[in-house]
Amino acid sequence: MTATLPQRLLRDMLRIRAVEEAIAERYAEQKMRCPVHLSIGQEAPAAAAGAALAPTDLAVSGHRAHAHYLAKGGDLKAMIAEIHGKATGCCSGKGGSMHLTDLSAGFVGSTAIVGGTVPVGVGLALARQLAGRGEMVCVFIGDAVLETGVFYESANFAALRRLPVLFLCENNLYSVYSPLSVRQPAGRSLAEAASAMGLNATAGDGNDVLASHDLIAAAAARIRRGEGPQFVELATYRWREHCGPMFDNDIGYRSPAEFEAWRALDPIARLTRQLLAGGGIDNAWLAATSGAIKDEVDAAFAFADASPFPGPEAAFTDIWSPEVAACRR
Repeated sequence: MTATLPQRLLRDMLRIRAVEEAIAERYAEQKMRCPVHLSIGQEAPAAAAGAALAPTDLAVSGHRAHAHYLAKGGDLKAMIAEIHGKATGCCSGKGGSMHLTDLSAGFVGSTAIVGGTVPVGVGLALARQLAGRGEMVCVFIGDAVLETGVFYESANFAALRRLPVLFLCENNLYSVYSPLSVRQPAGRSLAEAASAMGLNATAGDGNDVLASHDLIAAAAARIRRGEGPQFVELATYRWREHCGPMFDNDIGYRSPAEFEAWRALDPIARLTRQLLAGGGIDNAWLAATSGAIKDEVDAAFAFADASPFPGPEAAFTDIWSPEVAACRR
């Protein structure tokens, strides 16, 4: 039976959370020797985007990219293997958590540099426009990206050329440990700032996955009609530390009360309650879905454990320079 849209969105959020909770639980094993930036608590924007984008659309992201990669159709086994530094990883074990690529899923790449993939995404949109491909590009960004010069340069160019690009901003209030209040003037709206650059901008509740999907789908439809670049700001909140598997509410940059208020808005619990009450799912569906996801996650970690590390010769592949070319000769 084909899943309904709400069922798909709930399943995708459950899957993203299960994957990241498994990463957090197993991180102390010291097999994942790279930093990890988890999206636990803010799964809704990624799931909503994954359902709104077409398979042929492209996406790029930043350092907190696991959810985006999975929602866009990236290979879970390849992602977990990549985080383990294995040759079977999506970047052959060379990229780690913050550098994920899967061209077969239209996920062109992510980077640790804040705003680093913004011009890449805009360039991809220009290429699609010039080729008349009818495809769009989604650039996943956080609130801090609007404090980089490259965002405004890229947004200006996208608006000038009416490029088929969606800037999807997950506003989780913090850049590492710095809240918006010390980075932006009081009362400033990120969506309004984007609008001032010529982007058609909307904003909404990023913990309401159905509403988020509606906003993203509407923006995508405008892009496909040739109405130019769009900006969607979704307010959400990460539960765990900026970088790593732990909670960090004890270090003082955010209060326990703030954390609990946002955790009460858990997008997964919210949609689960709604669907159970309305008959969209039942407890049997929930148990079967959760069980299948657990099996998939366990299989992905087993695959990573069994996979080989890349050999020394891999240091000279997937790169180019005159020196490397000389070594190959």
